[in-house]
Order: sequence, then structure tokens, then C-alpha cells
Amino acid sequence: MNVKQVNQTKFGKATSSFYVVAVHRATDQEQWVKDLKEKTGVDLVALLKQQLISHEEGKVSLVPTMQETGITRIVTVGLGAKSDWTMSTVRESFAAVGKVALQAKAEEVTICVPALEAFEQEIEEVVNVAVEGIGLGQYVVPHYKATVNEAAYEWSTLGLDGVEDLDVTVGLASAEAVNYARTLVNMPPNILTAREMARQAEKIAEKHGFEIEVLGKEELEEIGAGALLAVNQGSVEPPRLIVMKYHGGGEDWTDVLGLVGKGITFDTGGYTLKPGASMVGMKGDMGGAAAVLGAMDLIGTLRPERNVMAVIASTDNMINGEAIRPDDVITSLSGKTIEIVSTDAEGRLVLADAVTYAKQEGADYLVDVATLTGGVIVALGKDKTGAVTNDEAYFEEFMQAAIEADEFVWRLPLTKNDKKRIRKSLVADLNNAPGRDGHMIFGGGFVGEFVEDTPWVHLDIAGTSDAEGPHVLGPKGATGVMVRTLATFAEQFEPEK
Repeated sequence: MNVKQVNQTKFGKATSSFYVVAVHRATDQEQWVKDLKEKTGVDLVALLKQQLISHEEGKVSLVPTMQETGITRIVTVGLGAKSDWTMSTVRESFAAVGKVALQAKAEEVTICVPALEAFEQEIEEVVNVAVEGIGLGQYVVPHYKATVNEAAYEWSTLGLDGVEDLDVTVGLASAEAVNYARTLVNMPPNILTAREMARQAEKIAEKHGFEIEVLGKEELEEIGAGALLAVNQGSVEPPRLIVMKYHGGGEDWTDVLGLVGKGITFDTGGYTLKPGASMVGMKGDMGGAAAVLGAMDLIGTLRPERNVMAVIASTDNMINGEAIRPDDVITSLSGKTIEIVSTDAEGRLVLADAVTYAKQEGADYLVDVATLTGGVIVALGKDKTGAVTNDEAYFEEFMQAAIEADEFVWRLPLTKNDKKRIRKSLVADLNNAPGRDGHMIFGGGFVGEFVEDTPWVHLDIAGTSDAEGPHVLGPKGATGVMVRTLATFAEQFEPEK
């Protein structure tokens, strides 16, 4: 999507070939329906009664207008019953509109704003979510085919009929940021290397005026980032530790929220080699890093009054004669030693150095995001993000942001016995793979050993970062999960004084 122009008009003044009208079970009671009939000749009430259009949630119908008017086609979308409405209803229903607009190659999409005024929420919030939904629904996975038969298409103009001064920046920016994260995850691993990840971060930093630092292999060796370097040992592609800072909290670098992303650009499993079928799709093992970069893009537009730092540890996990092995002992940036039990438990290793560096750079609060374990899918399925935390109050604040962003997060316990098993090693301070039982908890809990007392939430998005098939908000592939939640949290979080 590349919306360059937003046209706002008094109701009935719009001209459009793709005029979107939301309908529901009580549509026949609203005045704007009569006004629309007078302007276009389209009787929505009659069409609903004849079941030629539907108020079923997410159901889209195309209706040509029957008289000379600036509106040549009305696109109706069902919202169901008012008693069931949520912002999710709007987002998902308008994502269906986005998919139809994509098929129709509608460069201009106009929304009938009065049709959304039945919602009890502020109309600006409702319209922004609708706009976001259209943008998410229009997402297409980039490809690298030599022959393309279809002409390039972009949604370039948004029309709002029935308002004159409504700000839709949030809706447009949110869709753009989520789609950007999707594209990063969908990129082939030979293209999205650790160095390319750093270049992507530099583009975001330049776009929004963020401070950025990128540490290469030599700098990582100088500071002693032994866990990240250990994962990188088997690779010809040098690692990167990316640090981006947004100064939104005034002159002082205090109360800093640190967003930490796992950036494994491809995961073979190392010497604990994955089966071939399990290796396909491992280009997406940097979904956490993509979520953080997408969130920083959105934060750059929203400009919250909060200091935010992003730290991304990026490398691939490959095999050669120098790669780490089970039974190796490595020393992390924190100074803690780690016995390697599984080289396929590499994400927690790079996160260990990343959260340590975030703390060294002033992070007072942490959220890490990672496609960390298959265990989270076994525990929660593919539609729920798993979480562990060390701070009840901090987690509750985070959950409020997740609920508002409509991204499902479920907390799992991290107990003293779990921590004992993570610390159980005859030769090192920690072991990186205590067992398959409670696998997701052990993965997050391992990162927690390096967080220590800093308020922290760990998010395992191994199930939610990728869709196995088309879904309500987009196509098969990357979902861009947690982008909206992280940005919302940065906007709303209030540290305890």
C-alpha cells in the first residue's frame, strides 16, 4: 500500500468507483441510508430484505449504482449485530474489503463514515481501525519471479465521505508497519542476511530520526558478546547487533522501554540438525526482529512521550568445522557461562546477549519477542502468543496494550523449579536446553536469567508469526504479529514512580 492522498468530503459529495458502506442488522433505522438512496438510487434496505447483500460479518457484496452519480459502485460489508461489535469486527470486516479492492485494483477506496457512527467508540478510532483493516487485507507477499503478467497495483487514494477533519494517520501507519514486518519475514534468507537486517534498521532510523548503532563481528568480540558469536561460529555471514534509540521522554535517557528481537535469519539447527521438512520456513526465525522493526516504524509515526530502545541480535545458525557443538561451554556478554546441550536452542543464546546489552545501554523495562520454541505451539496452538514474566504489575500493563491491539497473549508460569532446571549444569552456570517438557517456559526462563530484576515480558511468537494459509487479515505467510501491541505499549506504558 502507498496511500499518498486522503480526500474528505461532506456526506453525499464523494465521487468514487469503490464506495464502501458497512451494513448491520439495524441499518434500516438510520437516516444516512435514505440519503444514500436519494443520491445513488441504491436501496440498501430492499437489497438486505431480498438477501442480495448481507449484514453477515465480513461478507462483501458489489452493487452498481443505477443513476448518474459520482459513485459508480457501492461495496457493502457486513458487521453483524451491534451487540457483538468490537474493534476486531471492524478490522477483520474491512480486511475483507481490502482483499476485494486488491482484486478489483481499486486505486481509490472511499469509506462512508456515517455507516460507522453506530459504534459507541469515537468515530476517529473506528475509522482508523477500518483503514488499518483495508491495508492489512491488501497485503501481497513479494515475489522474485522473472515473468509477471499482471500490472503493478497500489492503493494510492483514501476517500472519507461524511467528515472534513478526521486524522487517519494511525490507521495507515499501523497497516504499513505490520505489512513491512510481514515482508521482512517473507524475504528469502539469502537476501535478508544479518547485514541486510542492519540496513533495514538504518532505513527506519533515517526515516524517523532515530539514533542507531550497529555492532559488527569485531565490535562484538571486543565487548565479549560470546553467546551471539557462538551461534555465528558456523556461518560465513558476519553477525550484527543492532541498537536503535528513540528519545521521546525528554532530555534524560530514563524510564527506557527496551524492545529486544531475535533475528536468526535462517536456522538449520546447527549440529542438532533439524529434519529437512522442519527446516523449510526457517527464514522466518527472525520474526521477533521483524516485529521490533515494525513497531519502531510505527512508534516513529506515533511519537509517544516515552524513551524506547530496540536491540536486535542477528545471525544465521549454520554448520561448518567451527560451529558450536553440544557439550561446548561458552561465556555470554553478562559473564555467565552456558553449557550447550542443543545447538538448535540458539535463539535464547542471542537474546541473552541482546537483553544484557539493552540493560547496559539503559533499558529500565524489557520486552523480548522471538520465534523461540515449538513448545509454545504444542501448549497453545498457532493462534496464541505465549508469554512469561518476572513482574506481575508490568505484565498487566502490557496485557492492556495487547487487548487494545487485539492480539491474543497467554501467560505461562515460570516457577522456582523451572529456574533450578535451567541452572542445572555440572560445568557451567546455565544449560540451554533443560528438556522438552515445559519447553516454552524453559526457553523464556533462560532469557530471564540475563534479565534478572529488570521488569520483563518474554513473548514467544513461534505459532503466531506465520499463517499456514490465507486468513481474515491477510494471505499465507508472515502475519506481522506483535507490531501493533509493542507500539501500543510504548504509547500507553506509565512506569511506576
